[in-house]
Amino acid sequence: MTAGRIISQPISRADLARMAEDQFGDWIKAVVDLARGSMAVGGDLHADDEALLIEHGSSQKDLWGINLYLDEEGPDWVEFDSMINIRPGQGNRSRGVDDERTRERIRALVESLVPAE
Repeated sequence: MTAGRIISQPISRADLARMAEDQFGDWIKAVVDLARGSMAVGGDLHADDEALLIEHGSSQKDLWGINLYLDEEGPDWVEFDSMINIRPGQGNRSRGVDDERTRERIRALVESLVPAE
């Protein structure tokens, strides 16, 4: 089992790529916390990263699972697909992120934590 890591300060794509090598190759799972401006990366499952964030004070309602494709550019490098995103009580009935505003907030957070090189 691979332990996740909380990112609250900018990290390079190269650092994420090194983490991804040990798991999925050219992509890595991540969970963003929109309220706290952080994300967890590197867990085997999105649920692992989600649990790590909750353990450190995050609220589940603020967490969204994504995948980061490190060889991609632009909006294609962030994929909104995770079982933790299925939340009918919050109006999200799919593994994706149904609300465009929430997707924009996620992209902005990811771009602030993983700035273009």
